[in-house]
Amino acid sequence: MKFFIDTANLDQIKEAQDLGILDGVTTNPSLMAKEGITGHDNIMKHYVNICNIVDGDVSAEVIATDFEGMVREGEALADLHDQIVVKLPMIKDGIKACKYFTDKGVKTNLTLVFSPGQALLAAKAGATYVSPFIGRLDDISTDGLNLIAEIRMIYDNYGFETEILAASVRHTMHVIDCAKLGADVMTGPLSSIVGLLKHPLTDLGLEQFLADYKKGN
Repeated sequence: MKFFIDTANLDQIKEAQDLGILDGVTTNPSLMAKEGITGHDNIMKHYVNICNIVDGDVSAEVIATDFEGMVREGEALADLHDQIVVKLPMIKDGIKACKYFTDKGVKTNLTLVFSPGQALLAAKAGATYVSPFIGRLDDISTDGLNLIAEIRMIYDNYGFETEILAASVRHTMHVIDCAKLGADVMTGPLSSIVGLLKHPLTDLGLEQFLADYKKGN
């Protein structure tokens, strides 16, 4: 399972990278704005800064909602760095743009996916990643994890190579549950990743080891 961090905060990205387990980054305009990154040139520069920290794929989102606009923006993003993955919305023109970029050999991420049918179309269009938003489904009392399971079954049935990127991951148990269901990638906040380290018995055991060591010295 690949671990992506969902943020535009360079310090958090570096902390995750330093752990040695980070495989990539996902970002969006809202996360950029949260870090005070606004304006086209600043956003583009920030994507490059992120690529210079991590070794893996960095999803960069288009703003346009029409085919021509997505192609124009996506090509500019892809030209920034060879780690950039063009992030496209799950709409009709997004699928068309995905096929366009697939034919050009550019990696893509179809985002805002909320149904198995949408995921099937993304795979047919050759998307590198498909991003089902499990947390947002949970927010409306719908089982987001069931969506992961359904997509996994469909992709396995037909041997689709599109990777399931579990997005809108909110906490550590989401990570564990997605791993059980066979999601290829998770993306979430730093807290959802470092939370995997935590267990009270680990803390108690380490405390006892250190206390015993001090007794003998």
